[in-house]
Amino acid sequence: MDIVVALFGQGRMLGPGQMALRAIVVSLVALVLIRVAGRRAFGQRSPFDYVVGILLGAILSRSVVGASPFVATVAASFAIALLHRAIGWACVRSRRLERLPVGVEREVYRNGRFDDAQMRAALLTPTDIRESVRQALGATDLSDVDAAILERNGHVSIVRRSRCRRP
Repeated sequence: MDIVVALFGQGRMLGPGQMALRAIVVSLVALVLIRVAGRRAFGQRSPFDYVVGILLGAILSRSVVGASPFVATVAASFAIALLHRAIGWACVRSRRLERLPVGVEREVYRNGRFDDAQMRAALLTPTDIRESVRQALGATDLSDVDAAILERNGHVSIVRRSRCRRP
């Protein structure tokens, strides 16, 4: 036990080497947590996924600097990762439940018209949509746009108007 205290330190009185060793171990624990939480936790970037990422970072950082007991912070982090996995599992089985942590997509533009109600609900302006069109299509107007959809992760997807080809 003395060797563990010598290597990792105890409490807030940590040396640089002890903090570095804790940081290495916490990095490995974080990789395991990402595997436990699933790829979705850091791939989808929904508000729910951001909350999990922020919480894991905040809790694990406390173990690196010795502000909280190491084992307790790792246990709390595993609990959050498992909760994320359980909620993700439940969302796969229930579309209604999925709306709460992940949200819904909103069609904010269709057939040359902005949907004012959806725009207000999403806190978007026509300028935001035009910016997305410039980024997605390289166009300065909406003439080639069939629809603009605010995705659940906050990204605005632009659907290009299909052009009928004549032989």
